[in-house]
Amino acid sequence: AARFSQLHHASLLRRPLALVLARTFFVLLIAAGPSRAAQDPPPVKPPTPELKIARTLGEIKVDGDLSDAGWRDILPIEQFWETNRTENGEPPARTVARLAFDDHFFYAAFEFADPNPQAIRAFFADRDNTPSDTDYGGILLDTKGDSKAGILFLVNPNNIQYDAINSDASGEDNSYDLYWDSATRRTAEGWRLEMRIPFTSLRYGHANPQTWSILLYRNYPRDFRYQMFSAPFDRGVDCFVCNANKLSGLVDLPSGGHLVAAPFATAGTEWRPAGDLGSPLERGSTDSDFGADLKWTPTANLAIDAAINPDFSQIESDAPQISANERFALFFPERRPFFLEGLDLYQTPLQAVYTRTITSPDWGVRATGRFGSTSYTALVAEDEGGGSVIIPGPQGSQLAPLDDPSKVGIARFRRDFGGAAISFLATAREIDGGAYNRVYGPDFRWRKGGDTVTGQLLWSESETPNDPTGGIEEWDGRRLSSHAAQLEWNHSRRNYDVYAFVKELGDEFRADLGFLPQVGYREALTQYRRTFYPKSGFFRSVRGKLASRRSEDTDRNLLLQRVVPGIQFDGRFNSFGSFDYKFEKVRAGSQIFDRQYLEYYAEISPGRRFGQISIEGFLGDDVDFVGERPGHGGSLELSSNLRPTEHLDLGLSVNRRWLDVDSWRGRRGGPLFTAQVARLRATYTFSSRLFLRYIGELSEFDPGAAADDPTSAKDFASSALVAYKLNWQTVLFVGFADQRTELAETGRLEPLGRRAFIKVSYALQR
Repeated sequence: AARFSQLHHASLLRRPLALVLARTFFVLLIAAGPSRAAQDPPPVKPPTPELKIARTLGEIKVDGDLSDAGWRDILPIEQFWETNRTENGEPPARTVARLAFDDHFFYAAFEFADPNPQAIRAFFADRDNTPSDTDYGGILLDTKGDSKAGILFLVNPNNIQYDAINSDASGEDNSYDLYWDSATRRTAEGWRLEMRIPFTSLRYGHANPQTWSILLYRNYPRDFRYQMFSAPFDRGVDCFVCNANKLSGLVDLPSGGHLVAAPFATAGTEWRPAGDLGSPLERGSTDSDFGADLKWTPTANLAIDAAINPDFSQIESDAPQISANERFALFFPERRPFFLEGLDLYQTPLQAVYTRTITSPDWGVRATGRFGSTSYTALVAEDEGGGSVIIPGPQGSQLAPLDDPSKVGIARFRRDFGGAAISFLATAREIDGGAYNRVYGPDFRWRKGGDTVTGQLLWSESETPNDPTGGIEEWDGRRLSSHAAQLEWNHSRRNYDVYAFVKELGDEFRADLGFLPQVGYREALTQYRRTFYPKSGFFRSVRGKLASRRSEDTDRNLLLQRVVPGIQFDGRFNSFGSFDYKFEKVRAGSQIFDRQYLEYYAEISPGRRFGQISIEGFLGDDVDFVGERPGHGGSLELSSNLRPTEHLDLGLSVNRRWLDVDSWRGRRGGPLFTAQVARLRATYTFSSRLFLRYIGELSEFDPGAAADDPTSAKDFASSALVAYKLNWQTVLFVGFADQRTELAETGRLEPLGRRAFIKVSYALQR
C-alpha cells in the first residue's frame, strides 16, 4: 500500500488535469469492485413501517404526565431499530411513543425506559445545546412528504429544546427556531417527554388528507452512542431524511392565518479612551433603538416575514479563528432570525448566498412558500452598509469596506420531481452611486438509490464602485462578467463510496451576496473510501480513504495538486478520528512548493462530567504564502466541555499555530510567527429559561526572527450576559463587554473600550 501511494503520487504530480481525472476514475472503478477480503453479508434491511396518527378525543396537558384523557385511545408505537452501533439491531433500551393531533396542535409523547436511570446524561443549557454525548429524544417532521428535508424537534431530560432544519442536500442547521412546547419528567424507570407543535409553526400544502414523513428518534450515549429510530436505516445510501416513515391520518388541518409581532428595544453605553491608548476611559452618550420582526402566515404553506429597523447585533461573539497565513476569507455562520425561514432554500452547490453580507438593513421583507411541487423564497432589503465585501482571486481574497447603502434581493425557486429537483437562483446588490452585482442561474439534484448527482451553473454581471482611493485595484468603475459551474457525483454503498466533482469559476465572477472567496480557477477531486464494521471491540467502523485533487488557474498554471491516503474511525465513548497524510504541490505567487504533512482530528466523550474532548490540526511542511518561501510548522486546537454539575458548563479551547521558514534565495530562515487564541465560555443555567454566561478570550501574535515586521500583538476580550427567555423571541438580555489590547511601551493590556447594553423583545401572537 505504501509503495502504491508513492508511485501514484509521483505520477499524479506530472499529469495535466484531464489525465489525472481519467487515471483516478480508473483506479476508483477497480477499487469499487467486489472486495477480495472475506466479509459477512450485510443483514437484510427490514421494511419501513407506515405510522398512523389519530385525532385525540380528549384534552392533552403538556406536563410530562401521560395519563391525560387525550392519550388513552392512542395506540403505542413500540418498534424501534438501533442504527449506529449496530445495523438495525435490537435497541439496548425500550422506547414507546404515541402520536396525536387536534384542531391546532401536533402532539408526540415518549416513554424512555432506562436499565440504569442514574446513568442518564442530561444538563441544563441554553436552547439548541443538546450535544450528541447527552440523552435526548424527539421527532423529525417532513411536512412535504418527499423525504428530502425536515425539521428536527428534540428535547433532553431537563426540557432543553433543540430545533433545526435537516436536509439530505445541505445537512443540519440549528439556527432555525420555531414556536413549540415540551415537558419532561424523570421516573424510576427512565424519563418521559411530551411535545406540542402548533400547526401555525409548520408549512404544508392544501391536500386533505395530508401525507407527511416522520422519524421518531432517541439518542442514548453510554459505552457507545446508540441511536434508535422508528425506521430501519440503509447504510448503502448517503442520506438521513430519506429513511423516514410515511405518516398517515392527518385530516382537516388548519389553513393558516397566524401573525407574530416581536417588537424590541435596545439601549447601550460605551466607554472609550479619552486620548491615546492607556489614558482613562471616558463615558459616551447612551444610545437606544427600536424595531420589530413580523411574521404572517396567511396560508399554511406561505410565510411572509418583515423586519423594520431590525436588531442584527449578536449576543455572543463568533468562535475564534486564527487568520495568520490564511489566504482566503474565513466563514462564520448566520444566526439572525429574519434570514432563517426556509433556510434550506438558500443552500446551493456553489455557496452563492451568504446572508451575513447583508450588514445592517433599515428594513427587509421576504416571502417563503410552496405551491404544488414548487418551493420558493424571495427577499428584498435596504442595507445601510458598513460591512465588507469579499474581493476574490485565484490565490487569495481580501476584504474591502462597503460603506455605501445598497438594495439587495435574493430569490430561489425549486421544483421537485420524485427523486430529482431543478432550481433557479437570482441575487442582486444595487449600490447607491451606480455599482451593482447580479448573479443568476439554474442548479439541479438527482438521487436514485445510493447515487446522487448535483450541479449548478451561474452567471454574474458586475460594475465595481468608482473609488480609486479605496486601495482595491478593480474598484475603478469597470464592468466584470463571468461564469461559475460545478458538477458532483456521490456513489454510496454499504462498504464503499466514491465521490467526485469538477468546478470552474471565471476570473471575473463575483458573488457579493455569497461566500466564494476563490475565483479564476478550475478544480477536480476524486475520492474512494472503503468501510469495515467490526462486530466487537473498540471500533464501530473503520474507513480507509484515497483521494486526489488538482486545481489550475484559467491559464492552466498549477495552483494545487494533492494526493491523500487516510483513515477514519468511529468507536466507543462517542469517539471519532480522522488522519490524512497529504502530498501536495502548491503555488505561492510565482513559486511551486512541495508539501507533506499530517492532518488530524479526534474526539471522544468519556463520561457524564466530561463532554466532548477534541483535538485537531496539522503537522509537517508548510508554506509562507505572503513571503513565497517554504517552511514547516503546524497547528493544534484543543477543546473540551467540563460539566461539574448539571447547571454549570465550562467550555475550554486553545488554538495555536506556528510557522518556521527555511533559508530561501538569500533570505534567512527561522521562526516566522506563533499565533494562539485561548477561550473560556462558562455558563450557569438556572433553568430552561434563565442563564448567566461569561466569555473570556485571549489572543496573541508573536513574530519570529525571520519576520520582516517585528510587531507583536496581544488582545483580551471578555463579556458577561444575563439572559431570560420565555421563548426564542421573548427575551431579556443584560450584558457587559470589555476589550483590551497591549500597549507596546509598557507591555500591559490597556482598556480599548467597554460597553453595557440591554435588550428587551416580546413576541405577540394572534
